Amino acid sequence: MSFIPGFDADGVVTINRVILKPGFSVEDLEERVALLCENVKTYHSETGFIGGMVVMNSGQVSNEGSTIGQAVESPLKDREALIITFWRSFEDHEASHRSETFQPLFKRVLELCENGNEEIAYRLLWAGKAYSPEEARAAREAKERYRKAA
Repeated sequence: MSFIPGFDADGVVTINRVILKPGFSVEDLEERVALLCENVKTYHSETGFIGGMVVMNSGQVSNEGSTIGQAVESPLKDREALIITFWRSFEDHEASHRSETFQPLFKRVLELCENGNEEIAYRLLWAGKAYSPEEARAAREAKERYRKAA
């Protein structure tokens, strides 16, 4: 079973980074992106769309995972979002953007963007999900066994 059902190693991940213009709210973004995402699901689920998600900058900065200082809060809290989609191929993704039903909704999202838009396509290097409690115990036991043997 794959981490994202139906998404295999040959698939493409696209990421749009949106920084909201002053005067627009998270709710404005949520409404416009919801309409756009519903359109993609309706018209492109059979032509390459696998799934997606939209994430908003929470403002929290991990001081345990960051090496660029000890920031307390991201200045882009509630202004930066990532629109992440999963596709069978880059060609399928590009065809979706040429759709006449997609373009008007996409333009409405772009009206909110302070940073314009750049959508980058990525290839999958690794994906995984957490172990079940039983799998985690077995993995820890195996590591201990092999660590002592080394």
